[in-house]
Amino acid sequence: MKLDPSLCILCRGRGWCGLAYCPAIARARATLRIRRSVSSKVIEGSTPPSVFVGRIGYPYVRIGPATPPLMGDTSVFDFPEMWINRKIEDILEYRWSLITGIKIANVKKPEDRLIEELRLLAMSSKPVDIELALKKPPRPFMTFSEQEPPQGPRSPLANMKVIGNPSIPRPVEKVYDDTDLPAFDAVVSLYESGLPVSYIQKIFSTGAFGIKKQRRLVPTRWSITAVDSVLCKKLIKEIKEYNPLNEILVFRYRVHENLFIAILYPAKWSYEWMEAWWPGSTWNPGLDNVVIEGDYEDYHGRTSYPSIGGCYYASMLATLEYLKRIKRQATAILLREIYPGFKIPVGVWFVRESVRAMFNSPPVLKTDSLDEVLEFLEKETKLRSNRWFSSSVLLRRIRFTRPIDEFLKKD
Repeated sequence: MKLDPSLCILCRGRGWCGLAYCPAIARARATLRIRRSVSSKVIEGSTPPSVFVGRIGYPYVRIGPATPPLMGDTSVFDFPEMWINRKIEDILEYRWSLITGIKIANVKKPEDRLIEELRLLAMSSKPVDIELALKKPPRPFMTFSEQEPPQGPRSPLANMKVIGNPSIPRPVEKVYDDTDLPAFDAVVSLYESGLPVSYIQKIFSTGAFGIKKQRRLVPTRWSITAVDSVLCKKLIKEIKEYNPLNEILVFRYRVHENLFIAILYPAKWSYEWMEAWWPGSTWNPGLDNVVIEGDYEDYHGRTSYPSIGGCYYASMLATLEYLKRIKRQATAILLREIYPGFKIPVGVWFVRESVRAMFNSPPVLKTDSLDEVLEFLEKETKLRSNRWFSSSVLLRRIRFTRPIDEFLKKD
């Protein structure tokens, strides 16, 4: 984005521009870190580990390892579960510092030497020392996506040397070696072993799961949503065995110019995710009005991919984790307001970890009255209750649909 130099001089990182981060600080810190490396064709560092699989040109896609020019514990550079309480400029610095070596590969032939090495790196639970020989110095730029974390400098890869030894947990070895285990079951098995979702997504993208003849490289952004949706299917099946809540629970969480609200209503499982983008925010840079988008599903689920994208499953996963924790099912309505200070897409991890953080705090409201919920929305949201109510399918359904037992009582 274009900065106002005069404002930057006066502000000096104190947030006067209204953004959720300081672009000048983020750029300066990352540039200092990679200055020596961007003039070199040999990069030595500890990969977090970080592995990239592109999607452009599918099935012939760009793949490669990424590392900062640092040795030691670099886990945080590619570990979204650690980012939610950190400043946006810290996260941008991590991603700007990761230098990726790129080669072209056929996703349907995931057995050459480089892919095998990338797979071993992805399966490591600890950073691994590597050396990247690049064909030319990396170009210092960053790309952004609503699905995956920002991607830093890259350059064509001549050769990769793995210096350290990958540390692969036994559950990962087990599902990798089991060539008769479907990918769905492999993902669920690792999740139930307590391994981080982002770690599973990374391994999934390298084609390490599934029946042997069906294993394929999966573009990074696709693997993120694929793993989220697999885990949602598994958890939905589990929480449907629980009784519904006996009262309405409302949660709230504010972070980086975003407001998240969850309404858990005592009924059978259904789900709705809605986003309101203010003018000047990431996906609404030029319009003069707030844009509201959303998708929902009833008890029997969806038959098509949600138009709102991967955030739908990322937020659902965090919601289902909470319901499993309290052993209840509910109709869940999640609302998100994105304000003008939030101007860059950082990936769906941000939604998943924000919703997780929201559910790690007690509910801000417990009630039996939908009217009290609407009063809460009127007070706490900028969009106000009428706009949210008129835009939400499930809120209107709750308001205007009478349970069958009410009719039975009258008879």
